[in-house]
This record gives sequence, structure tokens and C-alpha cells, in this order.
Amino acid sequence: MNAKRRRLLLATVAPMLAPDEQVEVTTIVNLSSVSVRRTAAFAAASAILSAGTVAVIPTPRPMYLAMTGRRIFIFQADPTFARTGEHVMTIPRAGLMRTHIRERWLNSSFVVSSPADDRGMKITFPLLGRSERNVIAAALPVHAPETAMPPA
Repeated sequence: MNAKRRRLLLATVAPMLAPDEQVEVTTIVNLSSVSVRRTAAFAAASAILSAGTVAVIPTPRPMYLAMTGRRIFIFQADPTFARTGEHVMTIPRAGLMRTHIRERWLNSSFVVSSPADDRGMKITFPLLGRSERNVIAAALPVHAPETAMPPA
């Protein structure tokens, strides 16, 4: 994240912080995933409908993530301009756990979940966001898979 985007994000987050709360890390992430099969089907359908002149591939909308010692803030990101979009959600960090990091060529991801909620949120980091990913991953404990008990 460049300095201008970071400065504008910090200005947006500042009024939401408690007096003793500070932002530890900011980054650009994707919070949804599109399956390869669905992407290929969508691209093929758009190519067929346009007689081969256009192939459209859906991509998740980028989001800004700001993490403090207590919370994680998510805002919509404007990919063209450095403006911070609307506030999407705030997640308390207490009790959050993550899966192991899944490395890919162009990005990496892990799933964040809470014991109070049975759903998880997949956070995908771009290749250039590895250092920010490492800071966030270090702050969240890894969810150890439950081992099955042998029958008695």
C-alpha cells in the first residue's frame, strides 16, 4: 500500500479508534474468492455471447484492512483513486483464529474464524502484501484441527 492510500485510510479509521488504540498494520486484501470452475464458465459464456471478441473474468473487489490491537476494520477500496470507500465491517480480534497460510504464485490466503460464529472469512493477500500478511498472521493464533478420538 502506497503512502497516500495509507494516509487516507488512517484518516478514515482515526475517528473510530478508542483513545489508547493504535493501528498496527494496513493493507489491501480480497475478502471473497471466485472458484476456478466458475471463472472459466463465466469467461467462456462471455466469449460465446460476444462472438469471441470479449472474455470477461470476474474478480473480487479489493478492500482496505486496518488492524489494531483490539479490532480489524474493513473498508471498500477504490482501485482507480486512493480514496477509502465505505466502512464494510469491524471485527473484534478477541477469540479470532486463522488457518495455516496457503501460498500461491501471485497471492496467499488464510481463513479467519471465531468460535462464536461457525462461518469463516477468507482473506487473500496480493504478492506485494506478504510482509503485512505476516504481521496479521503473527497476531492471530492458528486454529489447530480437532483430532478424532479413537473409539473406546
